[in-house]
Amino acid sequence: MSTEKKYARVGTGVLIQRDDGKILLGLRQGTHGAGEWCMPGGKLEFGEKLFDNGKRETKEETGLDVDIIGVISVADELRYLSEGKHYFNVGMLAKYKGGEPKVAEPDKCKEWQWFSLDDLPEKILEGSELIINSFKAGEVDYNLTK
Repeated sequence: MSTEKKYARVGTGVLIQRDDGKILLGLRQGTHGAGEWCMPGGKLEFGEKLFDNGKRETKEETGLDVDIIGVISVADELRYLSEGKHYFNVGMLAKYKGGEPKVAEPDKCKEWQWFSLDDLPEKILEGSELIINSFKAGEVDYNLTK
């Protein structure tokens, strides 16, 4: 039995919405959550500021430049505990500046698509799902009791 202590990590997600209301989601592959759709995001690096993380992750994954507007969700992501993963997830809203997303990390993401909030794919990564639910409710969701 391992005596190594496990710790939660900080995960981020960036909700990018176009003027037509559609949001950007990528289909994950070859990594945690394969087969599920998610927004750009990742792990907060040591010493990195939250909004800098959102800009960096979005650029690395999609090639898009965004401005982070604010925090829209804070939640415990616990769906993947059986895989040894616990993330404290922070969702950010970003201003879309234009351009088309590209698959910049093909080992992690198969494709990027724009979806209407009323017609989302069935399988969504938990952190992204929590952010979308908070955004649709129109308030920051401090969902720490799940």
